[in-house]
Amino acid sequence: MTEITKLEKRCSQVRRDIVRMVHAVNSGHPGGSLGCTEYFVALYNAVMNHDPKKFVMDGKGEDVFFLSNGHISPVFYSVLARSGYFPVEELKTFRKLNSRLQGHPTTHEGLPGVRIASGSLGQGMSVAIGAAFAKKLNKENNIVYSLHGDGELQEGQIWEAAMAASAHKVDNYIATVDVNGQQIDGPTDKVLPMGDLAAKFSAFGWDVLHLEQGNNLSAVIDMLKKAKAEHTGKGKPVVILMKTEMGYGVDFMMGSHKWHGVAPNDEQLAQALGQLEETEGDY
Repeated sequence: MTEITKLEKRCSQVRRDIVRMVHAVNSGHPGGSLGCTEYFVALYNAVMNHDPKKFVMDGKGEDVFFLSNGHISPVFYSVLARSGYFPVEELKTFRKLNSRLQGHPTTHEGLPGVRIASGSLGQGMSVAIGAAFAKKLNKENNIVYSLHGDGELQEGQIWEAAMAASAHKVDNYIATVDVNGQQIDGPTDKVLPMGDLAAKFSAFGWDVLHLEQGNNLSAVIDMLKKAKAEHTGKGKPVVILMKTEMGYGVDFMMGSHKWHGVAPNDEQLAQALGQLEETEGDY
């Protein structure tokens, strides 16, 4: 079995985790989680320089990641667990009282892999830029990554952060935007059109890359590796505009904002699991 085949199988298992987690508590955000599965599996299993067994909050000497659109915590938790940050069995506690796996990631319970509380949209880029700038000051040869939703770019703080990153030449930073065209109230172009995102980031002094196949694992790995190898260290922050499909992998969820924050019922769960191969064992 090739390495890419193994990771594709992990994507299927992660998607099973996602729908089971939100179904179990009738709460959570499956749509964006399913759409970003390839990104997380690629980042944590094929791209980042990190050690799950030696997690420390400051992340010195390794690449670090910040999830800005924290509502897609199900995919984050699943990939962290299946990458070795904490036991897979702990996924059973998602969104339950006193769990370390809250609906939006938090830090007060000390969940390995989580460095900031997120979910208040628009803030993650600022944090990531600060971490990347700190690594430059410490002369660390490591990369900082962050993920954002396209609807999140309607937040003004994003653009203040984008301006700061360019001004300070934070070129050890790769932000990715999940361009799925959907947000909680409907298509992004109907809620608040954002125009030409590539032109906007370019105008703010960023190096812009386009990933048209954000649900193709090989394409995601190739793009992340290319961004790291060819575009960092060139005096500009880097942004990847990654096109994905909300709900990818479950046919009745795909492409609809209606699954942004709705859990499947028993019948829908069975239907979803019937489309997703169990490859590493359900928790």
